[in-house]
Amino acid sequence: MMLPLIVIFLLLQLPALVCTFDNEACLHRRSTSVHKDGDVIIGCFLSIYFYMYYTGILDMKPTREFYFIPLTPNNYQNYLAFIFAIEQINRNPHLLPNITLGYEFHNFIYSHWRILENSLILLTGQHTIPNYTCRRESQCVAVLTEMPWGTSAQIGPLLELYRFPQVTFGSFDPTLMDTGQCPSLHQMAPKDTFLALAMVSLMLHFRWTWVGLLITEGQKGLQFLSDVRAEMDRNGICVAFVKMVSTVGVSYLSAVKKHEILTTDTSSANVVVIYYDTDSSNEVNYNIVQSLVTWKIWVTNSQWHADLSGRDFILDPFHGTLVFSHYHEEIAGFKTFVQEATPFKYPEDTYLVMYWYKNFDCSFSKSDCALKNCTPNASMAWLPPNRFDTDMNDRSYNIYSAVYAVAHALHAMLLEEVQRQPLRNTQVMTFQPWQLHPFLKIVQFNNCIGDKANLDFRRKMDSNYDILNLWNFPDGLRLTVKLGTFSSHAPHGQKLILSENNIDWAIGVTETPRSVCSDSCNPGFRKSPHEGKAACCFDCTPCADNEITNDTDMEQCVKCPHHQYASTQRNACLQKAVNFLAYDGPLGKALAGTALSLSVLTAAVLGLFVKHRDTPIVKANNRALSYTLLISLTCCFLCSLLFIGHPNTASCILQHTTFGVVFTVAISTVLAKTITVVLAFKVTAPSRRMRKLLVSGAPNFIIPICSLIQLTLCGVWMGTNPPYIDTDAHSDHGYIIIVCNKGSLTAFYCVLGYLGSLALVSFTVAFLARKLPDTFNEAKFLTFSMLLFCSVWVTFLPVYHSSKGKAMVAMEVFAILASSAGLLGCIFVPKCYIILLRPERNSVTEISYKTGPGY
Repeated sequence: MMLPLIVIFLLLQLPALVCTFDNEACLHRRSTSVHKDGDVIIGCFLSIYFYMYYTGILDMKPTREFYFIPLTPNNYQNYLAFIFAIEQINRNPHLLPNITLGYEFHNFIYSHWRILENSLILLTGQHTIPNYTCRRESQCVAVLTEMPWGTSAQIGPLLELYRFPQVTFGSFDPTLMDTGQCPSLHQMAPKDTFLALAMVSLMLHFRWTWVGLLITEGQKGLQFLSDVRAEMDRNGICVAFVKMVSTVGVSYLSAVKKHEILTTDTSSANVVVIYYDTDSSNEVNYNIVQSLVTWKIWVTNSQWHADLSGRDFILDPFHGTLVFSHYHEEIAGFKTFVQEATPFKYPEDTYLVMYWYKNFDCSFSKSDCALKNCTPNASMAWLPPNRFDTDMNDRSYNIYSAVYAVAHALHAMLLEEVQRQPLRNTQVMTFQPWQLHPFLKIVQFNNCIGDKANLDFRRKMDSNYDILNLWNFPDGLRLTVKLGTFSSHAPHGQKLILSENNIDWAIGVTETPRSVCSDSCNPGFRKSPHEGKAACCFDCTPCADNEITNDTDMEQCVKCPHHQYASTQRNACLQKAVNFLAYDGPLGKALAGTALSLSVLTAAVLGLFVKHRDTPIVKANNRALSYTLLISLTCCFLCSLLFIGHPNTASCILQHTTFGVVFTVAISTVLAKTITVVLAFKVTAPSRRMRKLLVSGAPNFIIPICSLIQLTLCGVWMGTNPPYIDTDAHSDHGYIIIVCNKGSLTAFYCVLGYLGSLALVSFTVAFLARKLPDTFNEAKFLTFSMLLFCSVWVTFLPVYHSSKGKAMVAMEVFAILASSAGLLGCIFVPKCYIILLRPERNSVTEISYKTGPGY
């Protein structure tokens, strides 16, 4: 049941796909080969149409009738470039003088028996008896082929049997040169060494990181796939998919069989690279046209597009295609040649007649099969680009250069023959085609536009590329617009030159397209790859504290140096401002003002005590100790100023040594006053030893002894590892805090611990004396002052260690001021109250008991 359906479908599609010319018997009688006599013949195989060979499907036997599918205009341009080169050489008096070049053209039909038939005709002059030459006057010395040796298994081995020179003008294939299996093959096209780099440079320019690959089968396709993948990996571009497709021409079965080249797994990539090694329509073209994929950006190496048979498509899937074409200058005279080429000038040219018949509304005369009723003064230069393009493409330029390469090699060979022995007029050609090989290998010449050309793959230069944009207007016109160039020899950063303003993107794309698996990570974020997926598929993770990324799509965040800090967006490291507990800051002003105020207040209390030095309340508890305590407290308040302001070496050393010594003096003074109270009120017997101690002033030695011990500790500290200037870059975001490093923490805590021990002893003694008679007795006040002092410093330690930067310094200053103010307030405020506000209590009559001499 399936076969009849296929047959019916093919019959329905036949008028649309195949031009049969059933009513034009004139075309049926014309030869599909073109021959022009000359002293030397250059053969050419070129695909102008497909011959449809359907034996086994429609039960049609092989025939020479003219069934064909016309190809794109580029193929016919190649044929005209071949004829143009032959005629140009024949007019050149310096190249092959007195020798006329002829040509023999055969359509390269994709059919085994027709390929072999045409090859035998080229070699022998007939197709009935193989291996027998019928040529008598002129002979074919070389053949130009469109297809590379490896893709034509029929013609290659046959020509190689005769060592017949074959020059290919298709894209360069390095695999044919490396194997050494094709000694008779010469390639005209330049190398494509940097094609992969050129395409990847375009991807980088537009930041396309998710790109699909459609690669034609064969060694060249595999080699390009290897090159482009390596280049994409090197530049961080991911391959979205890889599809290997056949290069076999589209047959009628393509209309029945569903081609799934662009499937659901290929939809994620908006940009697809197509590496195409032939100008023939194939499965890629057919599938794209059939699916009407208009939103893809195609990047290719060849000016190919689907055969639309001259039809006008508003939605052209290939509109906006970007093409990498080998750079070459325009050949002078080619457009004039095309404009003047008519079937009336070349009546033997079947294809020109066919082209005229198809494009200029001609008909055939029944009497002599001549064209008639054509558009007057018609010219192919009139045709729109979708019918014929007069700008020479890559392959036309290569076939033009290939004809010249054969002519120059032939010229060199004949010149050498003349130098060895003069040629006789009756024997112009006395050589075999295989004798041309050595000259083809070494030939090197400059063509008419000054480009160097040769057939030796070792001396070939790497090609530069023109970047073209294919436009398709609503009326079906196809224009090729040059956008820029790529030069592998240019300096880094200048290899790709592109004019983006001239790009006309695919239909439905209004701005520069994006083709990414994941959106780029902005500065401040890093890429987090998805496990098991391509590197271009990732999430964006914010950088950690004090880390930044200053570019898009960075894989790792960079930590800012210690003298810098990360911005809020974490996209830049900013210079930290220098900071310290300065006098001009609010906190510094408050602390410095408090310290000065308290020191002035203490000095005022000292002045008050000096003024009332003879009063009982001042004389009580040893006024000398009171003076010492007030002076030491004044120094305590003033020493806090050493912690404020820009630290320097002197201030760092003086901070803790001064603090330790003056506080030791203050605490030891309090201890001496407490012991004095205890001795005064506990000693009742005059003859006892303790009374002698009190009378002799022994408690006063406590101050120098305790201070000497603290001075010794500070001396050891300064001698081993003294304090020094340091920076703190981590405590306050955005700031570098200049602080005084304590140097030896052990020595610091020894000084602090000794001071704490002394305070604890003073508190204990004062606590024991708290219940003594309280007339002018300051035991209770001493107890409370030491309790307050110890509470401040016990609270200070954990808060101090939990603070950072200048807050730590401020806490230390606050503790100094608070503890000093506690001593001042608890001990001297009650006495000042009596002196200033209750003077009646400051008299001898109020004393209930005597305290002994000096009190």
